[in-house]
Amino acid sequence: MAGLAMAASGVSQALSTHEGLRRVAPVVAAAAPARGVCLARRVCVQAIAEPVTKRDRTIEECEADVVAGNAPAAPAVPAKAKAPEGTPKISPLVMPARPRRNRRSPALRAAFQETTVSPANFILPLFVHEGEQNAPIGAMPGCQRLGWRHGLIDEVYKARDVGVNSVVLFPKVPDGLKTSCGSEAFNPDGLVPRCIRLLKDKFPDLVIYTDVALDPYSSDGHDGIVREDGVIMNDETVHQLCKQAVAQAQAGADVVSPSDMMDGRVGAIRNALDLAGYQDVSIMAYTAKYASAFYGPFREALDSNPRFGDKKT
Repeated sequence: MAGLAMAASGVSQALSTHEGLRRVAPVVAAAAPARGVCLARRVCVQAIAEPVTKRDRTIEECEADVVAGNAPAAPAVPAKAKAPEGTPKISPLVMPARPRRNRRSPALRAAFQETTVSPANFILPLFVHEGEQNAPIGAMPGCQRLGWRHGLIDEVYKARDVGVNSVVLFPKVPDGLKTSCGSEAFNPDGLVPRCIRLLKDKFPDLVIYTDVALDPYSSDGHDGIVREDGVIMNDETVHQLCKQAVAQAQAGADVVSPSDMMDGRVGAIRNALDLAGYQDVSIMAYTAKYASAFYGPFREALDSNPRFGDKKT
């Protein structure tokens, strides 16, 4: 029993220090005789279960210790994993872009993966026209050109009910407003700006994308101004597109979306928006249309088929 008494005494002394909990088990194990193991274990368990009371230290005291070079201990940096025997010793490749670094652990992959799709990721295309009633689109069964006053609002209500809060607008412009230079595209009271203002009035938090291109407004049906020899005039078209994007931003668009395929238009539109004070309006260049047959139904919806030639350039 003398050994057991020494064990209990050792437990009491150990608990009085900061490292008491770490010393309890060794003290008891070393001091207890074999026949007193059960009792020693009971003493050890009871001692460990009782919380150790530490002296409360102020923030200032803790900071003073760190300033004095007595920072509290923290776990060591894990040792770098060893390569298998026979691995060649090389200098690392000069490669700033290493996509695998974002896939190196399950946690990082979960943070960066792009395959989780929810209703918030969808953008609903809405075809609008000047009419009061909705009109079916022959090449798109089940789709309609929406009357901008009522049908448009009803469709957005339905979309928001299922969690879709982003829309992109595509206008069917009356033939009487179409010109060879597409100047109706930047009319502040045109169909698209009116739709934007109406939607923002009804749904302030709705994310509105707009299409930036001249073909719905062009009497030629092309995405750019057409010279008399049939050549698309790139830079002059970009000038018109910049005016169109600014007009859409003024109406309240959140994202302008050039689909025209003119060279240099994204940078030019960004500069035009910034100069006009719309630095917060985003740009989404989202299409490579050219002459794809997949755009046939879409062009019917907008009545924007080319009057001659094709869109291969």
